[in-house]
Amino acid sequence: MESKFNKIILIATSLGAFIVPFMTSSVNIALPSISKDFVMNSVVLNWIALSFILANAIFILPFGRLADILGRKKLLLCGMSAFTLSSLLCGLSFNPAMLIIARTLQGISGAAIAVTVLSILTSVFPVGARGKALGLNVAMTYMGLSIGPFLGGLLTKYLGWRSIFFFITFIGVIVIISLYNIKQEWSEAKGEKFDYIGSAIYGISLIGIITGFSIIRTTWGPLFIFIGLVSIIIFGFFESKASHPILNMTLLKNNRILTFSSLAALTSYSATFALSYLLSLYLQYNKGYDPSQAGLILIAQPIVMTLFSPLAGKLSDKIEPQKVASLGMIITTIGLSFFIFLKESTSIHYIITALLILGFGFALFSSPNTNAIMSSVDKKYYGITSGILGASRSVGQTLSMGIASLVLAVYIGNEQISSGNAANLLKSIRVTFIILTVLCFAGIFASLARGKMQKNI
Repeated sequence: MESKFNKIILIATSLGAFIVPFMTSSVNIALPSISKDFVMNSVVLNWIALSFILANAIFILPFGRLADILGRKKLLLCGMSAFTLSSLLCGLSFNPAMLIIARTLQGISGAAIAVTVLSILTSVFPVGARGKALGLNVAMTYMGLSIGPFLGGLLTKYLGWRSIFFFITFIGVIVIISLYNIKQEWSEAKGEKFDYIGSAIYGISLIGIITGFSIIRTTWGPLFIFIGLVSIIIFGFFESKASHPILNMTLLKNNRILTFSSLAALTSYSATFALSYLLSLYLQYNKGYDPSQAGLILIAQPIVMTLFSPLAGKLSDKIEPQKVASLGMIITTIGLSFFIFLKESTSIHYIITALLILGFGFALFSSPNTNAIMSSVDKKYYGITSGILGASRSVGQTLSMGIASLVLAVYIGNEQISSGNAANLLKSIRVTFIILTVLCFAGIFASLARGKMQKNI
């Protein structure tokens, strides 16, 4: 009976892990088509991607705490329902403003999905089996990333970009039905208070920094960044004094593995997330490929992640995750460095080789790093730790897109991306990859600094 229950949990959480990254990767490949349809400049186009990632980053840490209070299954079901509805609204959007608002709702509900999936898995599977379960979960995440560019490209080419959102709506309904088979609830912090003020300060800090990045060429850009940075300092001080914080500063201070593993995750996602966005633009504007061709090339990286993530997860049950994850980050840095040298004439074989190297490195990093984080805390902190991990991931993704947005704003400004400014686009892509490679290299040291894993049941 327990084995059957575990299988249901694994299936439901795997579907939840699949749907959000599929949405992200499939929309990235459709951005040039959306830009053409709505006639957007580069800044507004960036916000089609940024609105989703930023909203996800803002809410994932508070939702980690809320999951422990209200119940993880309940929050997952609510999140999946809202995600499905917002996907439908995206498909029905008639202007950029409506699409960005709907994408924001997608990001908020996607945060509820991401944070509950990991904490439920960690609650159900004990040490010894946890690495394998988390590895399979990560594999489903990368399967979503793998299928997204290719299927998204096909849907965009033959049915239009709106069909991606309608497809997600259909999948969302299937996931919601599967969740009703789970009767058990997990809420170890039931009855405790929620930190509304800390959540608001955290949100303001991210909005300030990322908005400032995207409008850096205006007088408001530096001001927004300054407000964001000040808010981060205030947030850290406030959380250290709060009785029920969304970010447990004491937990971070007393848990070296959690602190440095989370920092490694933040750095890794900051360095790698904008890759598919930048290459989607490069392949379609600089190389002249259609969405389906570009999507077919981009699946090389996530396919390798999908294949090797379960193996890396199992390996981290036997070998120190620090060693496996650090090796993965070294390989990821090497893969990223290839893209610094992109030219108009760069061969597809060169690009695919770099994607394969990068995908293998990230697979070695992600599952062991997740295993190290979730196995370093007691059960009571699974939800908030999932929130910390989720925040590391989503804030990293947001910073990655923010860096790309900043560089694009400097080189292209408020112009619509087209073949006419493809040379400036290529310059901005190369500069962005220099920054991302340096970030990834720095992350190697955070991964090495965590020390040996403390295993908790």
